[in-house]
Amino acid sequence: MGEDNTARRRRGGGRDGNARRASGFHLDQMPWRLPRNPDRPTEPVGPEGVQAIHKGAMHILSEIGIVFLNDEALALFRQAGCRVEGETVRMDEDFVMEMVRRAPPSFTITPRNPERQVTIGDGHMVFLNVSSPPNSWDIVRGKRPGDFATYREFLMLSQAFNCIHMLGGYPVEPVNIHPSVRHLDCLYEKLTLTDKVAHAYSLGRERVEDVMEMVRIAGGLTHAEFDACPRMFTNINSVSPLKHDFPMIDGALRMARRGQPVIVTPFTLAGAMAPVTMAGAVALSIAEGLAAIALLQYAAPGCPVGIGTFTSNVDMRSGAPAFGTPEYMRATQITGQLARFYGLPLRSSGVCTANIPDGQSIWETSNSLWAAVQSGSNMVYHAAGWLEGGLIASPEKFVMDCEMLQMIQRYFEPATFATTPEDIAVEAVREVGAGGHYFGCAHTQARYTTAFYNPIASDWRNFEAWAQDGAIETPERAHRIYRGIVDSFEAPPIDPAIREALQDFVARRKSEGGAPTDF
Repeated sequence: MGEDNTARRRRGGGRDGNARRASGFHLDQMPWRLPRNPDRPTEPVGPEGVQAIHKGAMHILSEIGIVFLNDEALALFRQAGCRVEGETVRMDEDFVMEMVRRAPPSFTITPRNPERQVTIGDGHMVFLNVSSPPNSWDIVRGKRPGDFATYREFLMLSQAFNCIHMLGGYPVEPVNIHPSVRHLDCLYEKLTLTDKVAHAYSLGRERVEDVMEMVRIAGGLTHAEFDACPRMFTNINSVSPLKHDFPMIDGALRMARRGQPVIVTPFTLAGAMAPVTMAGAVALSIAEGLAAIALLQYAAPGCPVGIGTFTSNVDMRSGAPAFGTPEYMRATQITGQLARFYGLPLRSSGVCTANIPDGQSIWETSNSLWAAVQSGSNMVYHAAGWLEGGLIASPEKFVMDCEMLQMIQRYFEPATFATTPEDIAVEAVREVGAGGHYFGCAHTQARYTTAFYNPIASDWRNFEAWAQDGAIETPERAHRIYRGIVDSFEAPPIDPAIREALQDFVARRKSEGGAPTDF
């Protein structure tokens, strides 16, 4: 992007200018749907390779062990007959596999709007917004720490796009809200600005319990109704290598005992926190993930769980994480093979290392998203908006990623590969004959409005038409869409009594101090 274009963006940017352009704004997008992946997964290793990685993971669990910094977890493992020495737990393959077999192969999560119910597993693939960056970046304001106003904007984007099916953690950390009460303000906005499935951070008893109660209130549910089926979820990470910390395991146990899904996602970077080889890194990741899943299934048999993959490599010159690499793709595909071997739903991510929404950001994210497709992932975290290895959330990148997500959804649709007589279209070939064209034939006229994917941010005009219209580059087009969504946003309906009940709960918990902190 040249200097002239940058100057033009700054002159035309800003909230006021974009609000004028947003007059009558309409997002022409695909309708809400739950995508189902029809393709056979990519399987880089054969059955013997799957067994080798499985046996490696079982050896890690039985001979090396996993550290659990949680006394309740250690007591449960002792009760189960595992070998516990200090904080290190060793568990045999028979126990691990018995526990894994208790987990359901799929489950549904129903938020306050039942029309936004999602299925995790069973061939479905759902996409989530970017989660947890401490900073945001856009083409007008540049990079800056996350704040509450920007957090709300990302919720609006997450609600507006039909290709975002669930909400992960905070799409940007609102660092101007004190951590003791941040979860209360954030979940209130999440439950009122959106009606999609919400997430709770497993960061201490108070946060998990508060969020479960707020989700229950938002759904107008009794405690029994909340506990009867999944209404929300959490994601926990191990502290690679070979460790699970106290707050995440504590929160996971609380969620599992109330029937709420827990996704276990080790964060293993080959060459840094895991062996430098992809098979070794995946084996370590599987061991860490199954250790926590075995604990949850022992404590709450049949609770909904999923296994996540966040295995990638580092830049060996700097030690920095790298995402969207060939190694990341293969690790994701291989983990998909192991997830199917265990009969568990799989979570992966749409990630990149790029610092701004440029070409690098798109090819790395595209690699990540297509690895998710190829691996048979059921849940794709960070599918829209991620930059700088997770340190930045960008609204322009969010819009650009949603273009890719819609393309993937269209790619899944049977219309792109159907082979009925109407699709073979021999009669259309006869009608047009030699040397004709298909624009005006009856077969085309009956289908032209829905025959192909219709983009939201791409510009398919030729160079001359694009240049004559201002030569607007992709990030600026995405910025205009982002501003159009935010400036014209209308929150989904919610019962005023429920809104008031949520407000009362937040006010009460704030008066009680929220979650304890040491600052």
